[in-house]
Amino acid sequence: MNSRQKLLKFFYPALMAWNKITGSKSNIMTKAPDAMAQTSFYDLSLQLNNGQQLKLESLKGKKVMLVNTASACGYTAQYDDLQRLYDEYRDKLVIIGFPANDFGEQEKGSDEAIAEFCRVNFGVTFPLAKKSTVVAGDNQNEVFQWLTQKDKNGWNTQQPTWNFSKYLVNEKGELTHYFDPAVSPSSPEVIKAVEA
Repeated sequence: MNSRQKLLKFFYPALMAWNKITGSKSNIMTKAPDAMAQTSFYDLSLQLNNGQQLKLESLKGKKVMLVNTASACGYTAQYDDLQRLYDEYRDKLVIIGFPANDFGEQEKGSDEAIAEFCRVNFGVTFPLAKKSTVVAGDNQNEVFQWLTQKDKNGWNTQQPTWNFSKYLVNEKGELTHYFDPAVSPSSPEVIKAVEA
């Protein structure tokens, strides 16, 4: 962990407190009961950072949290909370991190360097996707296309507002929640959604 990353980790609690006071980056969105996906989440696949393909149909019967991540962001310390959430609910929840350099050059490393950083500094054992683009554009990762296009997921158009935006898909492959970066993975709202 470089000095900038150490400083960001140190100030993470203050950032979260400030966001709570101001309401910044703390939006939560939920699926309307009648919203239905137009295309199946389970038709998608992604490349993991180790080069293996992960077919999302292999995750049927579990909730899936998809999070765009970065190694040099004020929210990077959320890796700790994500890992704890993954450990506690491993039997019913899969977390997949999507390293991306979409917000201010905060993820410059290679896939190998990112994986090492996450393992050494945060003990991350949940899957990490190959570094990709998660915001709208020609190169947007197809999983994030599905997560952010209403004509695919049935209701949501919310793009990631910053690193550590979280999308929750239920056991049936339905996108049920969007959580802004300032909503901690250990927040009551996230826990309630995971336990539902």
